Amino acid sequence: MASVQKSDAVSVPVTIDDVRAAHVRVAPSIVRTPIMHSRTLSTLTGANVWLKFENLQFTAAYKERGALNKLCLLTEDKKARGVIAASAGNHAQGLAYHGARLGIPVTIVMPKSTPTVKVQQTEGHGARVVLIGERFDDASEAAVLMAEAEGLTFVHPFDDPDTIAGQGTVTLEMLQDAPEIDTLIVPIGGGGLISGAAVVARSHSKPVQVIGVQAELYPSMYAKMKGVTLPCAGDTLAEGIAVKQPGGITAGIVEAMVDDIVLVAERELEHAVAMLLQIEKTVAEGAGAAGLAALLTHPERFRGRNVGIILTGGNIDTRLLANVLLRDLARSGRLARLRIAMQDRPGALFHVARVFDEQQVNIVGIDHQRVFTTLPAKGTIADIECETRDAPHLERLLQALRAEGYDVTQIEAA
Repeated sequence: MASVQKSDAVSVPVTIDDVRAAHVRVAPSIVRTPIMHSRTLSTLTGANVWLKFENLQFTAAYKERGALNKLCLLTEDKKARGVIAASAGNHAQGLAYHGARLGIPVTIVMPKSTPTVKVQQTEGHGARVVLIGERFDDASEAAVLMAEAEGLTFVHPFDDPDTIAGQGTVTLEMLQDAPEIDTLIVPIGGGGLISGAAVVARSHSKPVQVIGVQAELYPSMYAKMKGVTLPCAGDTLAEGIAVKQPGGITAGIVEAMVDDIVLVAERELEHAVAMLLQIEKTVAEGAGAAGLAALLTHPERFRGRNVGIILTGGNIDTRLLANVLLRDLARSGRLARLRIAMQDRPGALFHVARVFDEQQVNIVGIDHQRVFTTLPAKGTIADIECETRDAPHLERLLQALRAEGYDVTQIEAA
């Protein structure tokens, strides 16, 4: 894959001094999240993997760094008037939290379709929430108009030099704590985080590659940098980076300083979320796990390198997380749903269950179907959900059932 060309002689609106100054401002009020070397992920991928746990911030996301830096740089008059933003996610939480802490009034505009829990969380930090429109674009346009009408300062979630400088403090800490890192994998939505990361990486004492990652459903920055037209739509697990139009400032920095951008599929995002919980015992949202998803998708690209991955956030709905984990178990063969055709007579299910017992497979659910089936009237279908140790164990069960004469179909996970 061709790399995005970098220019050494380029003027960007954010410098390493801006990032360092931002760190002085925000450091007393944020968590200096740990960066840890993952032996297990390193063994699995062939790279030396370091994880930066930004999901351990108070609002569970890195976004509060940029929001806080912007708030700190406001004049006293602007602080008194208040700020406004359009966001239904981590930017809203970070701005609301630090605005309340600093005594700055915060208004957040959200689409009417925003889940109630996100509205309540934002209001819980003391922000005024205004619900306008059906789409995020509607909310964003309304926020700009409200800013003008009420004299509020609009705080952009990514396309602002002060915000970018604040987000760059993540990478500043990473390279201070793990200077051996030579490659950064950074999720891209609008581009604020990777812009700050690139500024810091270019000032490091040794070369550091910066690789961006986007969800395949929302390849906006990828398409812009590659000069191609790609659709941006769909229900992605990584809603935190589901941005249809990247920023103008951030696109300029990415074009000048970022080495390449890769795409990851939904399946790999789900797998990365599950792996982080199973291996690192940490919860990451879809966007937060995108860096690891890129490493899993393109292992040959990073093999042997010292890779830094930012776990950008951990705000994921618990029901969605449960669904992701169960789907990952199904794909790995540890959870399966088998459709078995049998005769509808006493003892039929007992004989099927005997095979499961012999193979030491746990049955967790059974669903009979006698009406909606193409079998004869004396036939029945049983959908049996079961737990196995791994894929080979599941295969042994399938072979044993077929050896007993049963017609068995495995219902594949999505």
